[in-house]
Amino acid sequence: MKNYLKPDEWCIVEDGFHAEYNEITESVMSLGNGRMGQRGNFEETFSGKSLSGNYVAGVYYPDKTRVGWWKNGYPEYFAKVLNAANWIGIIVEVDYETLDLNTCEVWDFSRVLNMREGYLERSFSARLKSGKEVKVSAKRFCSIVNDEAGAIQYSVTPLNFDAKLTLTPFVDGDVRNRDANYDEKFWDEVHKETGYGEAYIELRTKKTGFHVLTGMKFELFRDGQRIDFQSLPVKLEKYVANKVSLDARQGEEITLVKYACNLSSLNHPSDGLVFRAKKYLSRLADKGFEQMAREQAQAWADKWKFMDITIEGDTAAQQGIRFNLFQLFQTYTGQDERLNIGPKGFTGEKYGGSTYWDTEAYCIPFYLATADPKVARNLLIYRYKHLPKAIENAGKLGFKAGAALYPMVTMNGEECHNEWEITFEEIHRNGAIAYAIFDYVRYTNDEQYLVDFGLEVLIGIARFWSQRVNWSGEKQKYVMLGVTGPNEYENNVNNNWYTNLMACWCLEYAMQVAGRVKALNPEKYRVLCDRIHFREQKEFATAKDIVAKMHFPENEELGVFLQQDGYLDKEQLTVNDLNPGDRPINQKWSWDRILRSCFIKQADVLQGMYVFEDRYDEATLRRNYDFYEPRTVHESSLSPCVHAILAARLGLKDKAYEFYLRTSRLDLDDYNNDTEDGCHITSMAGTWMAVVKGFGGMRVAEGSVHFAPFCPEQWRSFAFKIRFRGNLLNVKATQSEVMIENLSAQPVSIFVYNQAVTLAGNAAKVILVS
Repeated sequence: MKNYLKPDEWCIVEDGFHAEYNEITESVMSLGNGRMGQRGNFEETFSGKSLSGNYVAGVYYPDKTRVGWWKNGYPEYFAKVLNAANWIGIIVEVDYETLDLNTCEVWDFSRVLNMREGYLERSFSARLKSGKEVKVSAKRFCSIVNDEAGAIQYSVTPLNFDAKLTLTPFVDGDVRNRDANYDEKFWDEVHKETGYGEAYIELRTKKTGFHVLTGMKFELFRDGQRIDFQSLPVKLEKYVANKVSLDARQGEEITLVKYACNLSSLNHPSDGLVFRAKKYLSRLADKGFEQMAREQAQAWADKWKFMDITIEGDTAAQQGIRFNLFQLFQTYTGQDERLNIGPKGFTGEKYGGSTYWDTEAYCIPFYLATADPKVARNLLIYRYKHLPKAIENAGKLGFKAGAALYPMVTMNGEECHNEWEITFEEIHRNGAIAYAIFDYVRYTNDEQYLVDFGLEVLIGIARFWSQRVNWSGEKQKYVMLGVTGPNEYENNVNNNWYTNLMACWCLEYAMQVAGRVKALNPEKYRVLCDRIHFREQKEFATAKDIVAKMHFPENEELGVFLQQDGYLDKEQLTVNDLNPGDRPINQKWSWDRILRSCFIKQADVLQGMYVFEDRYDEATLRRNYDFYEPRTVHESSLSPCVHAILAARLGLKDKAYEFYLRTSRLDLDDYNNDTEDGCHITSMAGTWMAVVKGFGGMRVAEGSVHFAPFCPEQWRSFAFKIRFRGNLLNVKATQSEVMIENLSAQPVSIFVYNQAVTLAGNAAKVILVS
C-alpha cells in the first residue's frame, strides 16, 4: 500500500511531487467524458517516469497475437484501444532552456483531481539549471457538455527574471502503445495543417481504417488581458505545433488557453473532418474557457445529484467511493450502444481497453440503479448485436447448431484474448451475459426486451452449454471438463462448481423465457424459432436432462461445495500461512507454483453463492465463506466487493468494512502494485455494490426493492440514491435508524428489514434499527 495521496472528501490530492509514483498518479488523475480521455500527464516536457496516454472511445487496432505455440481456434489478434494523438502538450522554454520537472528543482508542487467539478489542477514552482525560477499553474478538463473536446488553462509566471519565454502548444500523433506486441506504431498520417493560433492533424489507424482528427486552437493572455502574438508554424511527421515567443517580465503571468478536439470517423464522415474541427473549435473559443468550466461544473453537479454516496465520519471511505463513481461516469455515459466499458477505461492500456464479462457482472447492476434504464439496455444491445460473432466464435471451436460463445475479450464481438486457458476455457462468461438479461428484466420489468432481443441470445447460450457438457459413464452425471472458473489461478480443471451452476441456470432461464415470450407474442416466437432453426421440444428435453443430472463437486464432511474436482488434493493452507514478502503471489511466484497451490485469486464458489444467494441458507453460506475466504488472496480487483457483500449478509461487519475499504481504495492506495498500468474501472462498480448491496442490503425480488441497511461502526451515517421503475429513492442509515425518502411524485411500495413499507409521493419514513 502507498499512502502518499491526501484524504479529502471531494478531491484526490498529491501534495509534493512524488516522482517515484508518477505513473500511479497519472492513472489516478485521469480524465474522460465517455468519448475521449487521457491520463494525468504533464502538459510541459517531462523526461522522467511517465506513461503517456490519450484515448478515443471505440477506436482500436487488431494487434497481431504473439504466442510461442499457435493452437487451432486461437484469435489472430488482440484488440488494443490506441494511444491517440497527444493534444495536451505545451513546450515551455525560458531563454531556450526547456522546463522539465525531471531536471529542475521543484517546490510547492500540488496536483489535484477535483471530482466535484470534473477537472485536474496542478501548480508548482521550479528552478531551472540556469537559476531562473518560474511559477506554473494549470487546469484542464475533458468536457462533458462538448464531449469531443478538452480545454487547458496554462499559466507561467517568472519569479526572478525578465527573459524570452517561448510557448509551443502542439499535437503529437507520432505515438505508440507501450503494450504493442511487436513494438509497431498503429497510426498513418492523412493530413496536417497549421494556421494562426491553430493546428490540425488527421490520422488513420492501420488495418481498421478509423480516422481521427485532432485539432487545437489557442489564445494568450498577459496578466488576464488577451494579447495578440506572432507564431511560427511547425510541421513534422505526425506532428503540428505553433511556436510563440514573448518578452516575459518578473511577476507577470502569461497564460495560454488551449482548446482541443478529437473527431473520429466513428461519429462523423471521414471526408471533411478538418472543416468540422475548425467550426467545432471556433465555437469553443467563442464560448471561452471560463464558461466551459462553469458548464463542466454544472454537468457534474447534475450527475452527483443522482449518483452520490455520502459517508459521514470517515474521510478515506468517502474519498474512495466518490473516486470510484467519478471514474465510472467519466468512462461510460450510456449514450452510444456501440461502446462499452473497458477494464481500464481511459486510464491506461492494459487489457487492451476492450470489453470483458466485468460489464455484465458488475457494471450493469450499477447503471440499473443510478442511470436511466436505456443505459443498461444499451449495454445489453451491444451484446445482442455481437450474437452473430458469438456464434462464429463457438463455430471456430467446433460447436454447431447456432451455439453462441461470447468472447472473453472483444471490441467488435470477435474473440481476441490471447491466452488459451482464458480464450478456450473461461467460458463462465456466457453465464454473465445471460444473467445480465435476467437482472435487467427483473429490475425494469421490460419484458419486451426478451421478445425483441433477449430470447435469441439466451437460446444461443443454452445451445452452447448443451454441447459443452458430456455424459460421464463413471459418475452417471453430466460433467464439464477442461475449464477455468473465475479463479484464474486454476486452469484446465474439471467441473468447476461455479461454471456448472451457471450452465444449469442458463438452461433453466432460457426455457422460462421461451415460455414467457411464447405467451407474450406467439407469432414473434414462431418467426424466431423458424429463423434460427430452434426445435423447442428436442432442445429443451436435452436441457432438462442436463439440469437434472449435472455433477456438482461437494464435500459433505466439510459441508462445502468444492471449487472443482480434486481441489482438496491440494495442500490446504490459508493466506495467513504466506510470507508477506511473497505477496502478491502473481508477481512473486512462478505460474507452476500458483497452479499447484490452493490459493484463490478471486471469488469463485462464493461468486456463485453471491449471484444465487436466495438458494442458500445462512448456515450453508457461512460454511463456504469460512472455508474459501481465508484461502483467497484477492489479487483480482473484482474480488473484495463480492466478499464485502457476503460478509455483510453474514453479519461480519468488520470484515465487510475491511473489504469495502480495500475495493474503494484499491487504486488510490495501489493495493496490488499495478495502478501504474491504469485504474480498475469495471471493479469500481463493485465498490458501489459493496455499499448499496452490502451495507444497504438492497435486493430486488418479486417486483419490489428490499433494503436491510446497517451502518459500519466507523461511520456516523451513509446515504445513497437509487432509481427503481420510475421512482427515485434516498436511503440514509445511521447507527440507530434508517430513513427512506421517496423523491418522486408517485407512491412506492418497498420492503425494509422484510417489512412492507408504502411511501407516498415526496414522503419519507424513519425505521429504527433493532
